[in-house]
Formats: sequence, C-alpha cells, structure tokens
Amino acid sequence: MKLTTMTQISIDGVVQSNGAPTAEHPNGFERGGWAQGKGDDGTRAFITQTYQRADAFLFGRRTYELFAGSWGSIDQMRAHPIGVALKEAPKYVASTTLTAPRWEDTTVLGGDLAAAISELKEKPGGELQVHGSGTLVRWLLANDLVDEMTLIVIPVIVGLGARLFPDSGPDLALDLVESRVDSKGVTIQVFRPAGRPRYATA
Repeated sequence: MKLTTMTQISIDGVVQSNGAPTAEHPNGFERGGWAQGKGDDGTRAFITQTYQRADAFLFGRRTYELFAGSWGSIDQMRAHPIGVALKEAPKYVASTTLTAPRWEDTTVLGGDLAAAISELKEKPGGELQVHGSGTLVRWLLANDLVDEMTLIVIPVIVGLGARLFPDSGPDLALDLVESRVDSKGVTIQVFRPAGRPRYATA
C-alpha cells in the first residue's frame, strides 16, 4: 500500500484544532475551528473522494480519539460518506498507551512502529491514509515512510498553535503532483517526497 497523508494547514503552518475549539492542551487553545466552513463544494468533494479510496487508515492517538468520538459515534456523521469509508476500512492507531480502542476494526500499533508500518505498506492494496495526526505525520516524514502528501492550505494566519513542520528538523525536497485553488482561496497541493533538497553554493 502507498502511505498518503492529508493535512489541513494554515498559511503559517498551524495544524492544531482546525475543526473546532478544544481544550486539548493544559492552557486551552482559543483559536480552534480556523478551517471550519472553509473551502467550496469542489474541495469538500475532493476530501470525501480521498477518504473513499482508502484501503486502510492510520492515526495518531489524539486524532484517533477525536475521530472515534465523532465519525465513529455520531449517527449523522457515521452516515456521511466519510463516516461510511472510515467504518468499512481497517483502522490502525500508533500508540504506546491505548489499550482498549473503542472503534470497531481498530488495531493498536505499539513497539517497533517503523517495522509495523513498513509491514502494513507491504500488504496489497491502494492507500494507507493518514488524516490529521500532525505529530505522527512529522515522525513518518522523518522516517521516510510517506509516499505522497496532500496539504489543504487554508487562507488564514492563526498566529500560534502546533505546527506541522518544526523550527528545526529534517529537510525534504518535494515533487508537485497536483495543485488547485478553489473559489474560496483554499489550495490543494499534492506532493511526493524527492530526497534531500539541493542548496546553492558560493
């Protein structure tokens, strides 16, 4: 399977609490929901179609809990095409602390995570998709496990919050596969990792 990621991200790289305000950090986060209602019908259809082509899903612990409590629990969301896609495909969660996952067809990946994910990627199928899960995506990129990365860039500067890319970290060149901008200024950019960047020399 090809491991693909899809991330809603602000212009300044924030990925925290894009969907709704939460108190997921000790001090809370008062700028949540910055992606809610953004994007036009074409962007929403693109997101839905992406979920529908997944053969399996991989989550970080926090995103898994959020999804299980929404797409996996609320009847209206379970009936949505995204909810149906999530229900029908196997789900994997990277966690060393989760012992009793509450969402059906969930497997917890503990221990050697890189080996477990590599084993999943060797299975037949189309896509092992990662949605949200910023901490996990950073780790996957650092460990060269991402085959394709979709960034849904929301035209807003959040100003604070957890960012997808750290202030210092591994460098990575990207090849552009697809790019589009919708009528509300949301851009969709699909990239494939392409090794280390080349830097100018004096």
